[in-house]
Amino acid sequence: MKINSVYIGGWFQRTMLQLSEIYDFIRNGESQLKLNKKKLAELHKNLNIGSVEYGVQGEEFVSFVTGDRLRVKIFEDGLIIVSSDNVSEETLFTDVDRLKDYYEQQLSTAINYLFSLGAPVPKELANIENIYPYFVVCDNATRDEISALLAQTEKQKYFEFDNKDYTVVRGDKYYFINNKKKNQNHIERYIEEQVFIREFKGQLHRYLNLHRIIWEKIDNVKDRAKVKGKDVIMFSSKLEGYAKTVTLIDGRIQQMSTYLPTRERIAKQDEDLVEFLAISGYRYETLRDTLEYIKDLWDMTKTYVTSAQKLFDGIKQDVTSSSIDSLTIVTSMSAGAAILDLFMESEPSFTSFGFIYFFILAVVGWSATKILAKINEKRKYEISDVDYEKNIK
Repeated sequence: MKINSVYIGGWFQRTMLQLSEIYDFIRNGESQLKLNKKKLAELHKNLNIGSVEYGVQGEEFVSFVTGDRLRVKIFEDGLIIVSSDNVSEETLFTDVDRLKDYYEQQLSTAINYLFSLGAPVPKELANIENIYPYFVVCDNATRDEISALLAQTEKQKYFEFDNKDYTVVRGDKYYFINNKKKNQNHIERYIEEQVFIREFKGQLHRYLNLHRIIWEKIDNVKDRAKVKGKDVIMFSSKLEGYAKTVTLIDGRIQQMSTYLPTRERIAKQDEDLVEFLAISGYRYETLRDTLEYIKDLWDMTKTYVTSAQKLFDGIKQDVTSSSIDSLTIVTSMSAGAAILDLFMESEPSFTSFGFIYFFILAVVGWSATKILAKINEKRKYEISDVDYEKNIK
């Protein structure tokens, strides 16, 4: 058995405009954006770029080959495929690690910096560890040889797909593809589509989990019978942060609607994918349905965080009103003392007793202000909200 090549890949929303920026950077290590030129040059050097190509395969793409024979292909919708044909059965796992390191440490670092300006990626997404599917392509392997490879990497087989050109045996992180007719283009198209579908589904699953996390965080703020005045600002700030995160993620989800129809149309027009789509074509429809479900879920999340903000805005107004009332009391005390002083003195004069009296009055006023402020801080305000039974989402 010969291992022909290894592939990994990922997808994050991009456009043809960003592909042009990537192309400019790959060619000469430059960018028209206000980025550090020295850092751009360093990142470009680390990519170890050899030959560069710009082409069209349903979508526009940029590809290049590195000095150590890694091939990188970047499509206008953000799909990235990194592959190597410099592999063997003996060095398979070392070769996989080499691809993974290049993708994460060199390629992703460069692209992330290239697009570091503009709307930020929410930290809840930025800190997620990526686990890529690894595609191992073999030439004319027997079923026993494929099973032996699967046993080295996975505990179980998830599915097996077979046609006249190739056989696919999939575990969890590994896909083993047995090439029967040595048509690498067919296999590469299959891999590209699998990476897109898997990454699209993976992002939707992350958004589902983030909805659960953020909803619970909002609940932790709202599910309090009473809140102290001094904590109102802190909770309001937390809600403001959650609202920002929800808005950023909602924007990412809305963007996803533009990519799925294009990918589906191109795939269904591709003769290399006819047999694959006969079995897996429904997955585009499933992804579309799931996307609509996630959109509705995030609309609910946006509404929920907005209602929580309004609730705490009302409490902040109550706190402010209480503070004003306290200041009014202190001011009235001072005004009363001044008026009383006018009646007691026939004409103004400076005396030691007057100075002491003024000092005592100031201390009393300051003390009264502090006492009332402490009372307002410790005063508990009721959070009035509707309670719902929680269902599994």
